[in-house]
Amino acid sequence: MGAQIRVYKRRIKSVSATKKITKAMEMIAASRIIKAQRQVAASTPYADELTSAVTAVAHGADVKHPLTTEVENPKRAAVLLITSDRGLAGGYSSNAIKAAEHLTSELTHDRKDVQTYVVGRKGVAYYNFRERKVEETWTGFTDSPTYADAKAVAAPLIEALTQDTAEGGVDELHIVFTEFVSMMTQTPVERRMLPLSFEKTAEESAQVFMSDRVHALYEFEPSAEEVLDALLPRYVESRIYNALLQAAASEHAARRRAMKSATDNAEDLIKSLKRLANAARQADITQEISEIVGGASALADASAGSDR
Repeated sequence: MGAQIRVYKRRIKSVSATKKITKAMEMIAASRIIKAQRQVAASTPYADELTSAVTAVAHGADVKHPLTTEVENPKRAAVLLITSDRGLAGGYSSNAIKAAEHLTSELTHDRKDVQTYVVGRKGVAYYNFRERKVEETWTGFTDSPTYADAKAVAAPLIEALTQDTAEGGVDELHIVFTEFVSMMTQTPVERRMLPLSFEKTAEESAQVFMSDRVHALYEFEPSAEEVLDALLPRYVESRIYNALLQAAASEHAARRRAMKSATDNAEDLIKSLKRLANAARQADITQEISEIVGGASALADASAGSDR
């Protein structure tokens, strides 16, 4: 029995040490979420306004630009997947990978070749383990991305979009990331970034036409095509930057939730082990009392026999 109590004590000590680690990681993730949320809130209006500007230029000019014009028979699409560099974040990376796999299967079903670009060590490890081709990868900044990181990611994608498909270019650009909805909800989303979709804009334009609002007239200097050439790279960079920030906030929230769950499980396990240790100690004490009582009774019987 004494050996069993020692085993329980060692396990309680080990689980308590693990609990301290998970609690510390939970607190670190919670502190980083606030900063990530502020960055998302600061970058989203800029990305939205830049999208509106690019859409306005594309609508206001009768120019067929390769990055805003739908290809009749698209042959190749690029998919940018954003995962995390570190683990211990629950199903954060695996859910994003599942969304990317679903998108890839849909594009393949539409007879499009898919070029995959991956951000984060978890996504890179997933494709390397399965020996699947990845065009380019980026790691080391998923928990705290900067605009310079977004520019580095956007550069090869913009180059692929401007190239002809015969030379390795792509007709479409899709992005898969985890959108930060709240501290408890993070949703993997898949969106087509380019060519720009004008369905919603056309509907809004019809509403504006029926209203009394004044229509804006645009003049482009030096030309609409050059304005698009200047705006669209910024559009791609801002959208990727916003997606990286959304993913970072989602990663911290998922890690906080996972570490809180691990801490709670450790507390439950410690309570269970303490109950087992107390039960073993009580059994030890009961056995010792029984042995003492049995020994005293045997001595009493022996003494009574000698007196006779």
